[in-house]
Amino acid sequence: MPKPIKRSEQLAPLSRDHHEALLLVWKIRQGIKNETPVQEIAAYVHWFWNNHLQLHFSQEENLLLPHLPESDEMARQLKEEHQIIREMVAAHPDISSLALLADKMNDHIRFEERKLFPHIEKKLNAHQLNSIYKQLEHQPHCMEKWENEFWLKKTK
Repeated sequence: MPKPIKRSEQLAPLSRDHHEALLLVWKIRQGIKNETPVQEIAAYVHWFWNNHLQLHFSQEENLLLPHLPESDEMARQLKEEHQIIREMVAAHPDISSLALLADKMNDHIRFEERKLFPHIEKKLNAHQLNSIYKQLEHQPHCMEKWENEFWLKKTK
């Protein structure tokens, strides 16, 4: 089992968001496995996007990217993958596209945690990291709970 990644205090809130997004990935996959109707899974994906991911993407793009040069390969990958995920969330889903979204989200989160964040922590000084931390939205994104737990195995 891989050793847990030690994240700087300043980027830890973004890592906590990643945990929530990995739960989204798991829920999509469980919904597919449980043969949940596409519309139910898609409704949850849109709710999660509007209440969690949209702000998270915005914070990463507006707070992290200004510290990296335009030519930075990891900055380019972040922007490109965010755009692909936005388009996937906005598209009319089917089971196949939801499975692809789950895979893309999983890979994207792994990229950020294993490559992008260590890259940023290495490139930026403490003052820059502290500035990012102060600007992050630290409040829960949404107080409204999603009621339809389609990812749980339904008993007959």
